Amino acid sequence: MSASAPLSSPAAPLFTGRFFLMCGFTFTVFLSAFQLLPTAPYHILDLGGSKAAAGLFLGFLTYSSAFSAPLTGSLADRLGKRRVLVVGSVAIAAMSAIYSVLRDYRILLALVLVHGVFWSGLLSASSAYITDIIPPRRRAEGISYWGLSNILAVAVAPQVGFAIYARGWGSVCAATAALNLAMGVIAWRLPADAPAPRRALHHGPLVEWHVLALSVTLFLYSFGYGGITSFVALYADSNHVVPKSIFFTAFALTILVTRPISGPLADRIGHRRVFLPCLGLIVIGLGLLALDGSRRGLITAAIVFGAGLGSAYPAYVAHVMQYVDDSRRGAAFCSILAAFDTGIGTGSVVTGWLAQRAGFSTAYAAAALLATLSLPFFLVTEKRLLRPLAAGARPRPGP
Repeated sequence: MSASAPLSSPAAPLFTGRFFLMCGFTFTVFLSAFQLLPTAPYHILDLGGSKAAAGLFLGFLTYSSAFSAPLTGSLADRLGKRRVLVVGSVAIAAMSAIYSVLRDYRILLALVLVHGVFWSGLLSASSAYITDIIPPRRRAEGISYWGLSNILAVAVAPQVGFAIYARGWGSVCAATAALNLAMGVIAWRLPADAPAPRRALHHGPLVEWHVLALSVTLFLYSFGYGGITSFVALYADSNHVVPKSIFFTAFALTILVTRPISGPLADRIGHRRVFLPCLGLIVIGLGLLALDGSRRGLITAAIVFGAGLGSAYPAYVAHVMQYVDDSRRGAAFCSILAAFDTGIGTGSVVTGWLAQRAGFSTAYAAAALLATLSLPFFLVTEKRLLRPLAAGARPRPGP
């Protein structure tokens, strides 16, 4: 096998020791992140920041991640994905420790820009690594099952984070640092991947521009996800809903139920046939969230939104990766993550600004309106941007 060849073959098994080790790594990544992300806005408010400033924590993190993605994706291809995972885990552990001693929210927001660079490295390298080891014919299924790791983490992390935050911000940062060190240990135990050959790395730009352009689709709907991640707990608080993490729990449980169905279904009937209805569910979920902030409303919105968002990403990635050369997977994932993270960051910042001036309902209504553009944008641009890799390797056409 050459260094640039994938680590799997169509006949290779999906569930391997390496696959489950990556699931453990990803679970720990998101267990750490989703203790920090929902509690950071509360800490910024405690330090005297506004709601708009509170939204900047996730906004700056994801903007930094998006704009550094071409560099981190390229480094994953050049240096090896496992090495990037180890370094990123240790670096974020160090920054979590620094967060605990900062008393000025403006300095905290400046540091999160550095955090975002290493976060980008974790996402790009882990996505490319898992794609290498998943059999191509089971790609949507494999990504769906792997993605359940982060959903399981999201199901429990916010509650754990708020419970720890009751003991103080320093305790949240200590727990986050410890989890990131555990991530580094898990990444160290992964079998090393061989960097791609130099001639493959110097062929083409750092970014897969056709993938980036098409991934504006993800920007349009991840905007709402950014606003939810930063502010749905505050939205629940404002409506006296207990527990305030109820949306995250219902959202995560919905994805745990739907992904094992949608992933294999996408591989069987076509990725587009699963992806397109998911865009409609995302719009409906955001609309429901804007209309009703009660406990019942939050749960209903979480179920609909979770069914759409949770199944959309695996189907999209599996569809697009049919058109990307193996040696360019890091660059392709950085292009996808750049669009997705820019949407999350923009959604967090703008939702905070709108909530400050017009309320959360208006903010989520704006997110729903923006998400409605995702379906026509994808349909108009897809055929212009995606081309088969070779005449003899044409992907299965969608509907």
